Amino acid sequence: MPTNTIPMHETTSENDKIIELVSQYIDLSVTPFNKSERTVVKVDKRDPMYGGNGIVYLLQMFDEGELTNNRIGAYMVFFNKGDQAGFHTHGTRNEEELYIVMHGEGEYTEMTKKDGIIRTKTLKKGSITAMSGEGFHSLTNTTDEILIVFVITTNNPK
Repeated sequence: MPTNTIPMHETTSENDKIIELVSQYIDLSVTPFNKSERTVVKVDKRDPMYGGNGIVYLLQMFDEGELTNNRIGAYMVFFNKGDQAGFHTHGTRNEEELYIVMHGEGEYTEMTKKDGIIRTKTLKKGSITAMSGEGFHSLTNTTDEILIVFVITTNNPK
């Protein structure tokens, strides 16, 4: 899984443009308990993400270890029609994942196992999915609108 992680203190014009564009659709502020309000702490550029098509950006809202039992609280951003997070599983890490669509539309696809039954669902603003750590899932932007999804990944200790 290729990842280009760019900490916000090393902000690039690309990161600034991404944050500015996403900010037109949603509020990117977060107020962690007993800390000052802030915005994105890190931008991950996934090109490709889990073997999918196009580029997906993860806007990390929390530092590692800041949330109990949570690995990720991020916005997953698909700018173009066809941008995709390819099929992947979180079973090896004992994680489950929630997607909450904040803007746009996409197609969510899941498989019960590597070559199992496939189920697809069109997602739109307000849609929520829940992925078991043992299944496989993918998400694709199906329109010319930006697709913004809030992602919560739980970490269930073994």
